[in-house]
Amino acid sequence: MHLMIPFASGLSEAASHVLRDLALPNLSKLLARLTPAAQDAAALAADMAGDEYSFSTPQERALASAWGWPGADGALPFAAQAAAADGVAVGDLAWGMITPAHWHVGRDHVSLVDPAALDLQADESRALFEAVRELFESEGFTLAWGAPTRWYGAHESLVDLPCASLDRVIGRNVDLWIRHGPTAPSQTRLIRRLQSEVQLLLYPHAINDAREARGATTVNSFWLSGCGRYQADDPSAVTVDDTLRAPLLAEDWAAWAEAWRALDAGVISQLLARSVAGESVALTLCGERRAQRFETAPQTLWQRMSSKWNAPEAHLLLETL
Repeated sequence: MHLMIPFASGLSEAASHVLRDLALPNLSKLLARLTPAAQDAAALAADMAGDEYSFSTPQERALASAWGWPGADGALPFAAQAAAADGVAVGDLAWGMITPAHWHVGRDHVSLVDPAALDLQADESRALFEAVRELFESEGFTLAWGAPTRWYGAHESLVDLPCASLDRVIGRNVDLWIRHGPTAPSQTRLIRRLQSEVQLLLYPHAINDAREARGATTVNSFWLSGCGRYQADDPSAVTVDDTLRAPLLAEDWAAWAEAWRALDAGVISQLLARSVAGESVALTLCGERRAQRFETAPQTLWQRMSSKWNAPEAHLLLETL
């Protein structure tokens, strides 16, 4: 069994403070029994390890590595994978995830609100999807609706278009994740223009008027990510538990700490039991900069004995991710 835990650490001082005060006894015991493997192989190959500003998140790079996907930073085809799971006939087209979103205009910058917080209903989403369809199709896109916050667009220009993961952008300045200016690829300039045109089109839309009237956040733009042609994945290669994602992105540190404790008492405890029983197991912990895999490997008698007395403190490892 290979367990992957994204959002296991954060770069903020608040996240570090939580980790230092967090007791994770089962994780510490498990780490004592496992051996660190190669660090974020996909990131090292792309020369982007240890960088919190890479377009692809550490968990995306680690998943791509586990599945044997080739691809540069920001060009891993998670959109085509999700589209196929949503029943879209992806064929050999290059797909991108078009996530309907709210761009919040603040005093100093524009940030992207977590699309999950929109609570966008299917009928609302379909109406907005139909409203923007012509904009995309006039540029040669093929569009498909997958779910309220999962729209898909296929276009040959998306084959190698690097885009920042949605999880990189949520709650942050969108300008950090967009390549501007005349030197930006023509595909990027096209997407920026479409984002602006979608804003103009959706601002007066009746769906947004109704949402605003009831105090709901409006949908005023989109984010593109996960571009590329479909590549097969192996669902049995790794199990992803993303329960830490929502509280970390929301910076709800009490909920993040509680989710960590639940993981330690739940799936990590189960993985530890498998290891104690002699099974080969693997654990990949993902932070904002890198991912680290730990796996069963032969140990000397001294290593086995000393691990019982000197179990590593989990927070020291987590703060390095």
